[in-house]
Amino acid sequence: MALNPADDQFVETLRGVLPADALRVVEPRYLEEPRGRWTGQAGCVVAPERVEEVAVVVRRAAEARVPIVPYSGGTGLVGGQVLSDGPAPVLLSLERMNKIRAVFPEENTMVVEAGVILSDLQDSAQEADRLFPLSIAAKGSARLGGLLSTNAGGVNVLRYGNARDLCLGLEAVMPDGQIWHGLKRLRKDNMGYDLRNLLIGSEGTLGVITAASLTLSPRPAAQGTALIVVPGPEAALRLLAMAQAQLGEGISGFELIARTGLEFLKETMPGLRQPFSELPDWFVLIDLGLAQGQDPAQALEQLFARALQDELVRDGIIAQSEAQRQEFWTLREQIPEGNKRIGSISSHDISVPMGVIPAFIIEAEQRLAKLGTFRINCFGHLGDGNLHFNVFPPKGQKRETYRDLREQVQRTVHDLVHEMGGSVSAEHGVGRLKVPDVERYEDPVKLQMMRAIKAAFDPRGIMNPGAVLRNLSDQ
Repeated sequence: MALNPADDQFVETLRGVLPADALRVVEPRYLEEPRGRWTGQAGCVVAPERVEEVAVVVRRAAEARVPIVPYSGGTGLVGGQVLSDGPAPVLLSLERMNKIRAVFPEENTMVVEAGVILSDLQDSAQEADRLFPLSIAAKGSARLGGLLSTNAGGVNVLRYGNARDLCLGLEAVMPDGQIWHGLKRLRKDNMGYDLRNLLIGSEGTLGVITAASLTLSPRPAAQGTALIVVPGPEAALRLLAMAQAQLGEGISGFELIARTGLEFLKETMPGLRQPFSELPDWFVLIDLGLAQGQDPAQALEQLFARALQDELVRDGIIAQSEAQRQEFWTLREQIPEGNKRIGSISSHDISVPMGVIPAFIIEAEQRLAKLGTFRINCFGHLGDGNLHFNVFPPKGQKRETYRDLREQVQRTVHDLVHEMGGSVSAEHGVGRLKVPDVERYEDPVKLQMMRAIKAAFDPRGIMNPGAVLRNLSDQ
């Protein structure tokens, strides 16, 4: 079914049914994505303030067969928020739906609108002496709707889970304009199909998330962080197992970081304080959150001593203050920015079974060496098997020189991930960038079911067309 553009006539229709301040100027920020690979288009930008206004927009778009691209914080890395081709869409921004509707500390829950920025959400939880543990580098600009729509992960998945695991209920506008009032604050609810988990991770292709009921956690009474040098990824895995045996759920984060990440930071941010006088080939960042009466520094010292006996560690630094702890995390969170400034040939957000991570890293480097000479920055959330395996040109050369190799590099990495039983989209979503990967690597039966779900929810194909799955008209 052909789609129509959000032309002047359609925009006038919206002006007649929406408050004047709901229609925005089509600014460049709405049409860009962080890596600069696509430039989007929009017939208009609409920023509703209430769910009823979202419903009006979607209903009118469905009637006119006008595509809708939901827009959250604009931080997505796979092109899910930009539509370059086809009829100009309505760009539906949730930025004005930014209220904390309610906080229930005694329940460890809160109800939040989709436009709330992650750092503001975290601050609101903290004011209630609670913790909302989802955390990513873009927490100052990423909004809840996008985080749920991509099932975002981040640095605390090991302990608290992905965005999906932190959501109890949703309010959403469906593709025909109806509002689903699903904001239940229940841990147990088995009344039929789990529509919440269909919408979470669907990247705006099945509906528009406008609010969510979220789970909170008690704030750890004491926190500790250490940077520990390891001989390599295999030793890091063994150290993780040892740490879990000793500290259980006290481990909030366990990040694997390669020397290349620190080298990039020295090149691009020389003012950033480096923790090691001599850069190690591999190290891990361990973060603890413990109950009252427990000493994180002592726990980390005991872990290091035992690991040293087993030759799993070579050196380490335990944060001696909250300021130093934040320095360690700043170092980790600046690695993506360092990557951006260097300029990758191809970046890969992948996951493989934890036990094969060391073999994957070795084999991937060997296969890529057959294509040319590269710098590889491998880092990520070792505790949940999610690696960011990014490939860069040699020092002093530009990525543009390697443009013709980009597809081969990506295929080499993704083929190996698939061979090892992994996923080529671990926490950033599919967007438009990875639609061919879904078609290449995903189980055919799953693809068939996904297409059936899309057709059932969105028969007119107006919701974020071309994201996750190809347009219905192109299949």
